[in-house]
Formats: sequence, C-alpha cells, structure tokens
Amino acid sequence: MHIAVISHHRLPVKGYGGPQRVVVALVRGLVELGHRVTVIAAPGSKLPTAPVIEVAPRDLRDAGPRLAALVPKDADIVHVHAPLPTWPLAIPLVQTFHWNAKPGKPIPANTVFLSRDHAARHGGTTYVHNGLVASEFTFRRRKEAWSLFLGRLHSAKGYHWAIEAAKRTGRRLILAGGWRPSFSAEIKYVGEVDDKQKAALLARARCLWTPALWDEPFGLASIEALFSGTPVLGTRRGALPEIITPDVGALGDTLEDLLEASQQIHTRDPECCRARAERNFSHLSMAAGYVRLYEALRASGKLPASPPAAAS
Repeated sequence: MHIAVISHHRLPVKGYGGPQRVVVALVRGLVELGHRVTVIAAPGSKLPTAPVIEVAPRDLRDAGPRLAALVPKDADIVHVHAPLPTWPLAIPLVQTFHWNAKPGKPIPANTVFLSRDHAARHGGTTYVHNGLVASEFTFRRRKEAWSLFLGRLHSAKGYHWAIEAAKRTGRRLILAGGWRPSFSAEIKYVGEVDDKQKAALLARARCLWTPALWDEPFGLASIEALFSGTPVLGTRRGALPEIITPDVGALGDTLEDLLEASQQIHTRDPECCRARAERNFSHLSMAAGYVRLYEALRASGKLPASPPAAAS
C-alpha cells in the first residue's frame, strides 16, 4: 500500500514530544513491512525512512484544498495524527487521536485510539497500542538503587507521589521533566533530558514511577522503561493496566499501595521487561496493527473493533 501520513508537527521532535515520536516510529515500521509512505508535515521535517512534503501550519489546521492537493494521487490510505473536521478526498482517511477529548465533543469518523481504555472512554472500540523502536533504548540488566520519574511535572502525572515515596523511604529519586519545584535532599532534579540522557536514566533506574492521577491515553514513558529492562510502578488509571503486568511492574490505587509494591519492585527480571516491550509495543507491532485497520477500511468502508489487548 501507499500510505500518506500527515503530522501537524515538525518531525522528528527535538524535545520529548510523545505523539511525534510515535509517528516517526510508525513510518519506519510501515516502510520495514514493505509499504510505501509519504509524509506530510510541518516545515523543517526530515526523515531518513520516507520522503517528506512540507506544508505551512495554517494549511495543516484544516482539510481544505491546499492540504488535499498535497496528498499523492496514488495513495491508498491517508493517516492523520490530529483531528480533521472534514475530508474532501475519496481516499479513505484514518485519524489517530492522541489526547483525551473534552466531554461532549464529537469524535471524528474513522478515529483510532491508543488503548482499549482510551477507546472505551470515548465510545469507541478501535485502538492500536503505541510502539517504539527497541534499538533506540539501552538495555541494562544491573540496576542502581535510585528510582526515576520521567515526564511533565504536573499534578495529573502524580509526580508528587514519587516525591513523597522518596521522603518516606529515604530512597533516592531522580526527576526528569519540565518545571522545577523545590525538593528535599532525597530528590535530584535534572530538568528536561535529550534522547541520550533519557536512555541512560531509564537503563540505570531501579524502577520508573508513573503514578498517573488522570486517565492516560497510553503512557509512552512506561514502554520506554520496559525496553530498557526497567520495571514500572503505576496507578490503575487509563491504559496503564494494559501495559504493566505483574511480571514487569506493579499497579496500585493509593500511594500506600505503591510504597508497599516498591519494596519488591527490584525482583522483576529485566529480560522479561524487555521481552514484553518487544513483543507488544514495538514499532513493527504498531505498524502491523494499523495495516490491519487500513486493509479493513479499504475492504468494507469502516474500521473494525480491535481484539483484546495482549496480556503477556
């Protein structure tokens, strides 16, 4: 198939940019599966795996004739990564929704969500789990004594649970993310990190804290940790129960639950963590999931419900 992938961002991203990283990984996966891909993205975009057509941001914000004119005429599927209210072409359109919608806001046709929970909360049944390229992460069997929190330092991400756990246990915690509050001696703040720094932190950490206090559509940092052989401590919110199984981490509903689980989190096998990520959350498994949807949409004119999430 010839797939036109539309991103409203510059690719690749220089900061964290979860959705952008997923798009880049998807394009690579589709190409490795033997498909032809054309990327339409914001100015300055350049990918080694597929040709890029640059388009002004104002033209990416709608589905007008200027955007439609850039889609190759021989494309079989158009896959956009931000909602388009209308679509003027006859070429089938798939839309991946990377966020949580405001209550009552209509969901565009042919929308694909990031997890079973994400889909269910928006009245949908079609989802594909995010995937990343395993070789971009450093696998390490031997872990150090400190824990890691990686992400925006926002209350919804639950970073203060990780801080409180460090205070109660005396175990060192490294925080990597935007915005710097004040911390006690147990906490080391390293700010925003680049890809190399992030890979090193993930590989060395005893565990990754993801105590989300909102419904995560997916939770990309969790699979980044698993690729690094690092177990994950998280809440039972959003997609996290689809990612974190007992052999690669622990889930809880309260800080006390996670504090108790943290005492034994180091017993998880790094090999098992890496294997789960490679099996369920690789760029190839994500691309294969989307290809199944593309084929179904072309054959029937509608997206099918997704199968149950893998449990192992």
